[in-house]
Amino acid sequence: MDIVKITIIALVSVCISLILKQYRPEFSIYISLITSCMILFYVVQKMDIILEMLKGLSSKMEMNSHYLSILLKITGIAYLTEFASNICLDAGETAVASKVELAGRILIISMSMPILSSLVETLFQLIT
Repeated sequence: MDIVKITIIALVSVCISLILKQYRPEFSIYISLITSCMILFYVVQKMDIILEMLKGLSSKMEMNSHYLSILLKITGIAYLTEFASNICLDAGETAVASKVELAGRILIISMSMPILSSLVETLFQLIT
């Protein structure tokens, strides 16, 4: 079970971080960062299954692959933004975390514009 592995990694990391925080608090953030990256890379490897399934669904539905690509990029931006923001918050950098979140939101909005304009065009075609 993958979640068991992730949970064990997280719990061991937290224990090491708590012990290390007593003697060398500056290294605690490094433990958190390394653990977060390990979990992220572990989960990213599992994304192949999801991508293959989405490609299959998109071909069956005759959906434009360009839109699927945009949706996947938007999802990636959302996850990476949350990941970076949480790391900044763990480091005590709330101002940087909020700027990362703002940048993520703006990027998501800008990337979704082709989908939104296509949706509006389709609505106008249905109305007229």
